[in-house]
Amino acid sequence: MSFDFDTPISRTGTASVKYDGAPALFGRTELIPLWVADMDFAAPVEITRALVERASHPVYGYTLYPDSMIDAILSWMKKRNGWEIKREWLLFCPGVVTALHATVLAVTQPGDRVIVQTPVYAPFYSCVTTTGRELVHNPLLLQQGRYHIDFEHLEQCAAQGARLLLLCSPHNPVGRVWTRSELERVLEIAHRHQLIVLSDEIHADLIYPGIRHSPLATLAGEGDSVITALAPSKTFNIPGLGLAALVVPDSLQRGALKNAFEQLHVQACNPFSIVAFEAAYVAGERWLESLLVYLQATLDFVRDYLVKHLPGIVLIEPEGTYLLWLDCRQLGLSDKALKHFFVQEAGVGLSPGTLFGAAGSGFMRMNIGAPRAIIAKALEQTRLALEVLRKGSLADQASVLPSAVVLKPPST
Repeated sequence: MSFDFDTPISRTGTASVKYDGAPALFGRTELIPLWVADMDFAAPVEITRALVERASHPVYGYTLYPDSMIDAILSWMKKRNGWEIKREWLLFCPGVVTALHATVLAVTQPGDRVIVQTPVYAPFYSCVTTTGRELVHNPLLLQQGRYHIDFEHLEQCAAQGARLLLLCSPHNPVGRVWTRSELERVLEIAHRHQLIVLSDEIHADLIYPGIRHSPLATLAGEGDSVITALAPSKTFNIPGLGLAALVVPDSLQRGALKNAFEQLHVQACNPFSIVAFEAAYVAGERWLESLLVYLQATLDFVRDYLVKHLPGIVLIEPEGTYLLWLDCRQLGLSDKALKHFFVQEAGVGLSPGTLFGAAGSGFMRMNIGAPRAIIAKALEQTRLALEVLRKGSLADQASVLPSAVVLKPPST
């Protein structure tokens, strides 16, 4: 079966955050939006059929989580990762961000220290700061173009009384898929310091060839405390339907999480989310395999284009996700000027690296989950805009940027 990822699908007028929300965010209407982490591809047709069939029944009342849906996620995790999850370990909620907040509320107390590994997805910060916990940064190390966990510093953070580590695995935005040995070291540190680990594995199915994702919980031993957040939303491009699962082997933590969900009144979910969740895991595998081939080809195209035409922008090689972390520091622009350049001069809407914390300064995040022709157009617009900027005088630059900047020559 072939799948069409090349034909553009207009999302304008669908109340899309990515498209209809872009003018308010970027301040212009003519723009290629490559920011929000959803894709511009049609979801698997089996999901659409299941939703249409459910919609044909005219009563949309309160809905249970059916056994068939639970069976679907258990089978998927066993087949894809060799992970045998017991059904009593599962809790469901409207999304992984909700799961992050609920976990912080459930397993920590106000004032407790929570570790995040920066740069990282913004809700990792807010779920700590908005709940009255203390944020502890364990910055990732960028060495020879690849990010690594600073284990020595992580040990220090854990030894200073931290209660919870929020692990992003695979990591958004830097694209790392942590190796088995790296995850085992995380567990060793957590075990020594009685640290609970919440592993956000929402991107776990989006892995490039030659790379293997290991669910952290499959490496955990007796006495280890791991909670895992899962969802089909990124995998099958259904994030707007809002349903995620938490895998919580510890019964006390599971009870605490149930209480947190009850306090937040998020126990129930809508019937369409449930139908899509099940259909994705039951019938979406062939679509996913084709998507991964397409994303790999797009990644190869972007890498080649940057080297040939935009040497001042360096790709941090991703091992997973459809999100690219671009090192733009050689351009010599401030973060404000960098955002202005992409939006106003290139007409491309990317996510500024600073959204992921101070460690993201000088970087931009690019979503390649779109037809390749659109990605090519965005890159070409960037190349042309950069040529204009390089040819301009300092006075010209001062007129088009918030402040005068001097661009460094491209690296050779």
